[in-house]
Amino acid sequence: MSAERFARYPSLQDRTVFVTGGASGIGASIVRQFAEQGARVAFVDILAGAGEDLARELAGQSRHRPLFRSCDLRDVDALRATLAEAAERLGTITVLVNNAADDQRHKPEETSVEYWDDRMAVNLRPMFFAAQAVAPGMKAAGGGSIINFGSISWMIASGGMPAYTAAKAAVHGLTRGLARDWGPFGIRVNTVSPGWVMTERQLALWVDEEGERQIQSSQCLKEKLYPPDVSRLVLWLAADDSRMCTAQNFLVDGGWANA
Repeated sequence: MSAERFARYPSLQDRTVFVTGGASGIGASIVRQFAEQGARVAFVDILAGAGEDLARELAGQSRHRPLFRSCDLRDVDALRATLAEAAERLGTITVLVNNAADDQRHKPEETSVEYWDDRMAVNLRPMFFAAQAVAPGMKAAGGGSIINFGSISWMIASGGMPAYTAAKAAVHGLTRGLARDWGPFGIRVNTVSPGWVMTERQLALWVDEEGERQIQSSQCLKEKLYPPDVSRLVLWLAADDSRMCTAQNFLVDGGWANA
């Protein structure tokens, strides 16, 4: 669908946005969409080459040149330093999109303590410490929007990745708690939970004939989900249009899961 068919949000122009996992998949779509809205966008990813390519591509097309830094989110100190740099260079971060995740499959019988801790360090821990780092600036600015990425995987009882589904279930608990703590400062915190989105990774690794049948039988809407279907909701949650929405879990899944 043509981008001209979709909304523009004046409140996003010149707003500073920080996106984790922004070099590919849903994250790259989020970075593109914010750049198209005229926001000041900083993003991080462990995929340095893809991130640099995206920033370079958008540089000549956007109101503001996106800032990319390679960062392994398991290194909380590095994440904090990158957030501080982004705020110094682009202005106070008033939108945080905690998108980065890794849905690597694993068997419960073979999951070690070390692997479990690593999955939490990728899929859950960075969300809290990124939010903690941007909260003072948001408070000083009079508010902000934090968008944490969940998943419908735990809602539909997906197997084969217990550490991932546990982390994603915990995301909304984090969202709800922070929304209560920071609501008095005008900071909104919400969860976006995608269904099965047709990213390059999903298409390459998981979407086989059985997966196609599962999508058709499980979704109310019989069309595939793509990254822009999710990133457009993120724009709305970041914009002033959603000013009284907080502590909620927004599903973009074609009607698959029960909320």
